[in-house]
Order: sequence, then C-alpha cells, then structure tokens
Amino acid sequence: MAKKGNKMVNDITAMDEDFAKWYTDICKKAELVEYTSVKGCMVIRPYGYAIWENIQHILDTMFKETGHENVCMPMFIPESLLQKEKDHVEGFAPEVAWVTHGGNEKLEDRLCVRPTSETLFCEHYANIVHSYRDLPKLYNQWVSVVRWEKTTRPFLRSREFLWQEGHTIHETAQEAIDETERMLDLYEKFCQESLAMPVVKGRKTDSDKFAGAEATYAIEAMMHDGKALQAGTSHYFGDGFARAFDIQFTGKDNKLAYPHQTSWGVTTRLIGAIIMTHGDDNGLVLPPAVAPVQAVVIPIQQFKEGVLDKANEIADKLKALGIRVKVDDSDNSPGWKFAEYEMRGVPVRIEIGPKDIENNQCVLGIRYSGEKVTVSLDEMADKVKALLDSEITKGMFDKALENRKNRTHACKTIAEMNEALAKEDCFIHAMWCGDEACEDKVKEETGAGSRCIPFEQEKISDVCVCCGKPAKHMVLWGKAY
Repeated sequence: MAKKGNKMVNDITAMDEDFAKWYTDICKKAELVEYTSVKGCMVIRPYGYAIWENIQHILDTMFKETGHENVCMPMFIPESLLQKEKDHVEGFAPEVAWVTHGGNEKLEDRLCVRPTSETLFCEHYANIVHSYRDLPKLYNQWVSVVRWEKTTRPFLRSREFLWQEGHTIHETAQEAIDETERMLDLYEKFCQESLAMPVVKGRKTDSDKFAGAEATYAIEAMMHDGKALQAGTSHYFGDGFARAFDIQFTGKDNKLAYPHQTSWGVTTRLIGAIIMTHGDDNGLVLPPAVAPVQAVVIPIQQFKEGVLDKANEIADKLKALGIRVKVDDSDNSPGWKFAEYEMRGVPVRIEIGPKDIENNQCVLGIRYSGEKVTVSLDEMADKVKALLDSEITKGMFDKALENRKNRTHACKTIAEMNEALAKEDCFIHAMWCGDEACEDKVKEETGAGSRCIPFEQEKISDVCVCCGKPAKHMVLWGKAY
C-alpha cells in the first residue's frame, strides 16, 4: 500500500487495488502525459518526453554503430500506392485514417496518414536501387504514425504515437534474414541493459505476423501484473514487397533480381512498459539509463550556513562524471521533496544536512530497493556512479526476472492453463501442433493468446495442449496489453 501521511503518494491508487487506475495515476501524477481534446491522442509532457529522448538517443547510437542511416519519409501515402501490396493494405485497413480533401477540394486519390511506411520506402527503393552495388540500404526514421485505435491508454495504445521504423533492403535472402535477427538481438540488448526489462525472444505464429511479412519476430516482456507487452518487433519480408513494387537490380551475374527486405520498430509504449515493469505504489521507478534526472540532491535545513554550498558542490562532482543531477533548493519541505522524487522515479536521492557536513558524510536513498546508505563525502561520487552504471540496473532486472519466473507455468492441458490463470495473470509454456484452429481455441477457452514461439524451446510434452496431436513447438501464451 502507499505510505500514509504522504499526500503525493496517497494520490496514487495501490496497484493491488486497481492496476489500470494505478497506471493512469502514475502517468498523470508524474507529469508524463496530459489528455487533449483530440480523442485518443495525448500530450507527452516534458518529463515523459525526456524519457523518450533518452530512449531515442541510446537506440539511435546503437543503430548508427550497426551502419544504419536516418531518413524521413512523407506522412501521407496515396491510396493507389498503398493498394500495391494486397496483404499489407488489408492488414491495416481497419486502422487507417484518410485525408479526403485538400482545402475545399476533394482529392481524386485519397491520402492515408501513415500507419507504417513500407510502401513509401518501396517506392523510394524502386527509384534508387539499380545494381547490386546499390545494396544494402540500411535506413531508419524517427516519426509519428496514426492508427485509429478504438480503445486507447497513455503510451500503450493511442491514435498517434512516436516510434522508430527501420527499413532495409538486401541483395540476398540470407542477408535480410540476418538483419532481421540482428535487430531483434539489438532490441533485446537495449531492453535488458538500458531498461532493466527481461524479454522473451521468439517468432510470431503465422496468424499474428505483420501484414505482408514472411516472418515476424518479437520480444515479449512481462508486466508487474503478469500480463505480456510486446516490446519490439522485427520483420522479414522476403521479396514480396519488391515484386509488388517492381524493385529490381542487376546482380553480379548481370541478371535482374528482386531484393529482400526487412522492417523493425519500437514505440513510446516502451515508456508504458517501464512503468508497468518497475513501478510501485509510490510511483515511477526509472532505470538510470533513461531517467531524465539520475540523482537529486536534497539539502536538509538548507537555510543553515554552508548547506546549499555543499549540495551544489556534490552536484558539480556528479555532473563532472556525466551524471544527470538536480539540486532541489525550493522552499518545499524535505518530506515533500522525498515523496516528489520518489514518485518521479529518480534512481538516487542524496540527502545532505548540517550534521552530515560535520561528519563528512551524506545519505543515499536508492529508489528501486528503498535502501538508505550513509557514505563518506570522499567516496560519494564513486558510489553514486557505481550505483547508476550497473548496480541499480542489475537489481531492477533481477527483481523483474524473479517476477516473471514466479508467474510462468508449464501446462500440458487447457484445464491446467485455466487453473493457473484462475489464480493470477501469468505466462504459460504449453505445446502446440501448429494448427491455427487450436491456437484460436486456446485463446477462446483460456483468454490467453499466443505471444510467440520462443527461440529457447522446452519439451513440456509430446502432444498439443489443445487437440492431443503431435506437437511442433512450445508456445508462450498469455494475456496481453
């Protein structure tokens, strides 16, 4: 439960009482978002956007280290262009927003507000790819997209959201497959090392793959309440889009060939994933890598001589180490400040007062664990850096992984699945024959859908959890956001 006597924290509903309300309370109280008069859309406020900027900076650096370049495509797609890939347009049709008029004039060719940009990239590739020497093209863009969602929630699902979408084109199928897997691995590394969020890597079933793709791979994360959240996807397209858009190149054998493509992306729903993986009844718990403020210095009895000077001296030492630090010298009480930065998820709080100065020490409050440690001012900077560089992230990761382990169950029958799900929302490992009818029946009878076919397979039994026929794969099943 939330701590009593602390108004900022009492304003947050306890997660055990109402998880959805708890989530919304944090989004609002931590000033991450605000609602607007545009239904289904949100204002991402400075603190929320700063988290996204840090996510963007880390990922963008990783993309560029792997040879990718940033581009920017138009936000409008002519309907005639979208229609070139049948499966793709059918997959997105229910979510598309259309522009029908330009000023007062009706458009002859409706314009789709991009839900994704495969078709635009294909049109561009057809204009610039002529020879094997032009390949590969490793592109990415940071943009917003629009999908006309019926039910929306901040970060998790909104009609307009921010994302990055990578689009690459290759000479051979194997190069494209390697790229698809490489980017999935990159997402896994980012989520686990920067967001302290354990993920399960796997392949989506055919019924759940991206419209127009030959194969879709995903990373699935477990939220605190036992539900799954798809944290990122990577798609292998084969040469399907190339054939639809007549993209051909002259190969090394001087013959015309179709190139092979990929796309991959993550969105601002990662902020929702951070909240629901690490947050608690006192608010946000942010991983150091993406926290806008990594350490906050709280002066105690700041009106006394030397206290503010020492607080600023501490901040300067941390800034010199590249740490994002803030001194709160406002006239709010120390108790209010403790609650405020706890609610905002700042990884480390540093308390310094007259007695601490006298004893050449300060007190460190570690957000994720609630631990308080007294350290010498001589060792303070090194200790804070060690906490932010690795110790906090590892602790947060281990805590989230323990939650996933405790809420993952192996089941041999639908009855066992229902028994496990009746106790709590959880992940289920169960075997599957590969028949889509069985996949649908499991979801219908349990409420848990297939999340992915994990790369790390276990043999729970020899037969399908649904029909009893020989099993082909172990599937990760769960309820999802």
